[in-house]
Amino acid sequence: MSLFEGILLVVVGFFAGIINTLAGGGSLFTLPVLIFLGLPPAIANGTNRIAIVVQSLGGALGYRSKGVHTFPFPIYLGISASIGAVIGAQIALKVDGALFNRILAVIMLIVGFLILIRRKSLALNLPERLKGKYLIYSILGFFVIGIYGGFINAGIGIVIMLFLNRLNRLSLVKTNATKVLVVMIYSAVALALFAYNDAVNWKLGSLMALGTLFGAWWASRWSVKKGDRVIRIAMLVTIFIMAIKLWFFE
Repeated sequence: MSLFEGILLVVVGFFAGIINTLAGGGSLFTLPVLIFLGLPPAIANGTNRIAIVVQSLGGALGYRSKGVHTFPFPIYLGISASIGAVIGAQIALKVDGALFNRILAVIMLIVGFLILIRRKSLALNLPERLKGKYLIYSILGFFVIGIYGGFINAGIGIVIMLFLNRLNRLSLVKTNATKVLVVMIYSAVALALFAYNDAVNWKLGSLMALGTLFGAWWASRWSVKKGDRVIRIAMLVTIFIMAIKLWFFE
C-alpha cells in the first residue's frame, strides 16, 4: 500500500464519518474506494465494518459528552438489530455484489419519497414514545433493519432516522444519538462474522476507521450545537448524492 492510498483511506473515512453521523450513506463512498484499491466486494463489505464500528463509537461518545442520549432504549434496539445482522451478514457472504445495488436503489427511492412528502414534519416536538407497545414495535422493526445492516448497511442511517423520528418521536439530534449507538452494536456483531469468514482486511479498514473516528466525533458535537435543521439538510443532500451515484455511476 502506497502513502497516497493510506492518505486516501483516512480522508475518505473522515468525510464518511461526518456523513454517517449527520444522516447516513457514507458507505457509498467508502465501499467503492476499498474495491478500487483491489479488495473483492465481499471483503470490501467486511472491511468497511471496521470503519462503521469505530465511527459509531466516536459519534456515540461525542453525543454522550454533550449529554444527549436515550439510554437504555438503544441497547434493546441494538440487541434486536444484532440478531438480524447475523442473518444479513451471512447473506452478504454468499450473494453477488450486484444484488445489493438493486436493493439499495429501491430503498433510497422510498426514503427520498418519504422525506419529500413529509419534509415539514421530520422534526417533531411531541412527547417521546420509548416504552410499552412502541418499544415492542421498535424492537421488531430493528430486527428487520439489522438484516439489511448486516447485509451492506449503506444508506441504513436515513431509514433508522425516519423510523425513530416518526414512530418514537425523537428529535433529530436524539435520533442521531440513538442511531450511532445501535449501529455500533449490530455492526460489531456483523464485523465479527465477516472476520470469522476471513472477509476483513484489517490494515486498510483500520486506516479508514481512523478517519471516520475523527469525522464522527466532530460531526456529533457540531450537530448538537446546530440542532435539527442542519441534520435535516444533511439528510436531503445525502439522498441527492446517493441518487446520482446509484442511477448514473452504478
